[in-house]
Amino acid sequence: MRFVGTAIDGVTVVELDPSTDERGSFARLHCPDEFAAAGHPFVPAQTSLSRNTAARTLRGMHYEASPRAEVKLVRVTRGAIFDVAVDLRPSSPTYLQWTGAELSAENGRALLIGAGMAHGFITLEPDTDVLYQIDQMFEAGHGRGVRWNDPAFGIVWPAQPTVISERDATYPDHGA
Repeated sequence: MRFVGTAIDGVTVVELDPSTDERGSFARLHCPDEFAAAGHPFVPAQTSLSRNTAARTLRGMHYEASPRAEVKLVRVTRGAIFDVAVDLRPSSPTYLQWTGAELSAENGRALLIGAGMAHGFITLEPDTDVLYQIDQMFEAGHGRGVRWNDPAFGIVWPAQPTVISERDATYPDHGA
């Protein structure tokens, strides 16, 4: 695995380093020792799958409030997404800034998103499956969100969503 920093400390692109031969390829998707050696101690406690039937489906921007703030590793197992993290840590030098990456089954990339970040994505292809590995078990009552097109963030999405839940469409602007 290769760990590539982004403009936001706490958000890292994880690239595969596959071994290939006549059969195809093999790559580790997660190894606690490798993550820790790269300065990203991460041990998943829960794994979830988001299935999305239509292209331009938007999910987000979600986060878990303290004390249940989550670290998550997001990977696409089928299709493609534009994945986004927004820094909501008031003491961070990148507060309210965003970073994004295209994740696909083809490129094998993952995004490691630290605690204190809002997360969302838009599907770029129909029938896209997104795998989440999360460092904590879910506990109801801590989920929060901010609006996907809040001008305070200025996220440049590659397309306008055509499918979005009422909840995600009606989250307030940050600070509202």
